[in-house]
Amino acid sequence: MADDTREKPTGPRLTLETRSGVPVAKVYGPEPPLDALGRPGEFPFTRGIFRDMYRGKVWTMRQYAGFGTAHETNERFRYLLDAGQTGLSLAFDLPTQLGYDPDAPEAEGEVGRVGVAVASLDDMMEIFENIPLGRVTTSMTINATAAILLALYEETAKAQGVPADRIAGTTQNDILKEFGARGAWVLPMDASMRLAVDVIQYATECLPRWNPISIASHYRDAGATPAEEMAYTLSAGRAYVRACMARGMDVDAFAPRLSFFFYTYTNFFEEVAKYRAGRRMWARMMREEFFAKSPESWRLRAACVCGGHSLTKAEPLNNIARTTIETMAIACSGLQSCFTAAYDEALAIPTELAARTALRVQQIVAYETDVALSADPLGGSYFVEALTDEMEAKIRAVVDDIEGKGGMVECLRQGTVQRAIGQRAYEHERKVLAGETPIMGVNYFRSEDPPPVEVHAVDPALEEAQIARVVALRARRDGDAAKRALGDLESAARGADNLVPPIGAAVRARATIGEIMATLRRVFGEYVPPRDF
Repeated sequence: MADDTREKPTGPRLTLETRSGVPVAKVYGPEPPLDALGRPGEFPFTRGIFRDMYRGKVWTMRQYAGFGTAHETNERFRYLLDAGQTGLSLAFDLPTQLGYDPDAPEAEGEVGRVGVAVASLDDMMEIFENIPLGRVTTSMTINATAAILLALYEETAKAQGVPADRIAGTTQNDILKEFGARGAWVLPMDASMRLAVDVIQYATECLPRWNPISIASHYRDAGATPAEEMAYTLSAGRAYVRACMARGMDVDAFAPRLSFFFYTYTNFFEEVAKYRAGRRMWARMMREEFFAKSPESWRLRAACVCGGHSLTKAEPLNNIARTTIETMAIACSGLQSCFTAAYDEALAIPTELAARTALRVQQIVAYETDVALSADPLGGSYFVEALTDEMEAKIRAVVDDIEGKGGMVECLRQGTVQRAIGQRAYEHERKVLAGETPIMGVNYFRSEDPPPVEVHAVDPALEEAQIARVVALRARRDGDAAKRALGDLESAARGADNLVPPIGAAVRARATIGEIMATLRRVFGEYVPPRDF
């Protein structure tokens, strides 16, 4: 293992000419640029949110990682950083996502399965041991318990001596998509929105480099079309902006740190058009509806996953071709961060080989092709420009329909979005079964004898070890201090104070995630979905 205190490499320098020696310009397009397009880095950002795009900085390359114990996850992170990864993306197991400790009855059979088990500050510190948090950004896919995980990360960074203004990364913190598409909810909708806004407000005031929310498009993975995915995500973004402004926050104070997260599938040209249309819709919404004055507030800063539901269990090596096409789509679209799913991710937690291969896909696209040399390389294509306009019209129709029905929160409360997504998922599956939507190796050209693929194995002793770890923590901590901190949190929850500071105090007292969420459940209750779901 290489020295972990060094600066991690950001990759080779881009060669700004083709293999034949033809210089590549920063941007190509009409002179002067058309109003609907503009130039990269200029309103309405159809062509990208930065002037130089990847010439200035190649997108952040992350691999979604985290499994089993904190120690195992630390080893995987260090392995990926040494392989050239430029940012971290932390996956949590279901008990952590839902606010249960490993010894809770609800956690049985799920500890460390789909991500790392985190119960306390001790776990978070071990995950990032010998990884300098002042030099690397971390994206955490966490929503219902995002405020707790942010507090754990902040305390871990401070223990490394990292000042607050250098702590950088993202908490997904998008609880609306949990109600609409994914189902990892805990608190009722109003309390959940309060907690999400608490994180945004706290980060705006105290952690200037932290992205306090990544408004996410899991609607796509649940069955929505690309146009619906963008529409639901922009509508959720509008809901969060309204909630923050209702709190009295200045839009130009918090909007520059809002970020988005999308899914990118193999429908290459539609994906490119989706992102170009979404950027200019968000820019106009922020400037014309919310009267944001700063261009930083108009920019839709987006990350994505290449993979998700587009991956198949059948013939999993085919997934390398799929994610390569998807990665090329995000490069042509001008996104800021990406993780490429591993070829075996439809089967289990990725093996080291699969994770490294997925990272290599991004590196090959960035450094062995010409795609990063010029901003918006498909701009001006008759097909792409027409498709961008058509995608915008389709997205706008769904956005306007949601707005006419009371907005995203109300549509989720009534189950409107959930029913639409369920219908789309059914329609897609019917087409796959009928062969109308071809998927190689699944409904066309399926091999009867595919080669075996190594699959990551979960240690059966993991769960008992994690239970013992949390029991030992409770035994050695100052129990009275933890009890007082939890009592202070309960009092704050019954009032109107921002809950992130008392959650931070509870974390420092070594209260566990399960104890903190139990306190909030006691005050707010739990979410109950619409009756027809």
